Amino acid sequence: MEKKKIDWANLGFDYQKTDYRFVANYKDGAWDEGAVITDDTITISECACVLQYAQTIFEGLKAYTTEDGHIVTFRPDLNASRMADSARRLEMPVFPEERFLEAVEKTVAANAAYVPPYGSGATLYIRPFMFGSNAVIGVKPADEYQFRIFTTPVGPYFKGGVKPLTIRISDFDRAAPCGTGNIKAGLNYAMSLYAIVDAHHQGFDENMYLDPKTRTKVEETGGANFLFVTKDNKVVTPKSDSILPSITRRSLVHVAKEYLGLKVEEREVLLDEVKDFAECGLCGTAAVISPVGKIVDHGKEICLPSGMNAMGPVTQKLYDTLTGIQMGRLPAPEGWIHVIQ
Repeated sequence: MEKKKIDWANLGFDYQKTDYRFVANYKDGAWDEGAVITDDTITISECACVLQYAQTIFEGLKAYTTEDGHIVTFRPDLNASRMADSARRLEMPVFPEERFLEAVEKTVAANAAYVPPYGSGATLYIRPFMFGSNAVIGVKPADEYQFRIFTTPVGPYFKGGVKPLTIRISDFDRAAPCGTGNIKAGLNYAMSLYAIVDAHHQGFDENMYLDPKTRTKVEETGGANFLFVTKDNKVVTPKSDSILPSITRRSLVHVAKEYLGLKVEEREVLLDEVKDFAECGLCGTAAVISPVGKIVDHGKEICLPSGMNAMGPVTQKLYDTLTGIQMGRLPAPEGWIHVIQ
């Protein structure tokens, strides 16, 4: 398929409408067959549950063109599983995981002309989401739902190279104990909007959220997990029941152990020990790893030895290895790469 005439090298991380999207509806206790359609608009009641009580969940993944010319997605089965967990937690009907994978494949294949070419630095971002669609005025789950997938071509998260971030310790809590921090619900991200806008106004790139119970342990940012590297090259990731189980983080942990031979600890990380780490990064779909150079705790600066000019050496190896797997330059573990065409 001939590619769209897009300036791939200068794409930003913004929404650009593509030709097709997938839609399925849940009504009378069952999902319909769903279809790939061209209409990007949604018509719902003013009293729809999603508008009144924020009953909505979503996922995010990407399609890539590999070195050998195939269009692939990266571990979409984990997105399907995580979305099922999110649906259960918000009392929504699970969209079957095998159908999730089929819908992703159909939507990406239909929009193949928008999948950026290999080496462009761009990808096709895929956004599956679901919401309560019927009118609900009492506080209760909806009876009807819509599951959709749209795609949009996006450029690299960083323009002009990677610049380590400066983040701050937030005074706000991202999630409550026994709350919804471990699922990908829209309401979690709404909770972080004031904090991130305030951080930007104060000159910071992101927030570091602490555990809401004791405020002594590192949790995550508004949209990414943390990854630390000790001075003896051990990889450490925070463990908590209230952080989102990042697919990128889980993949980086495997890469660290199996590809790079590094020791890995998944454990509680105290704020007091952050000053002793050599490197820090934020893990997520958008950038794989965003390096952190400085953490500010109410005026007190914690400067990572990796500095403010580039990724630390271990973080760089993790980044290069995982992106090499995603782009087909390195062999992938079984099941990680799902070929679309």
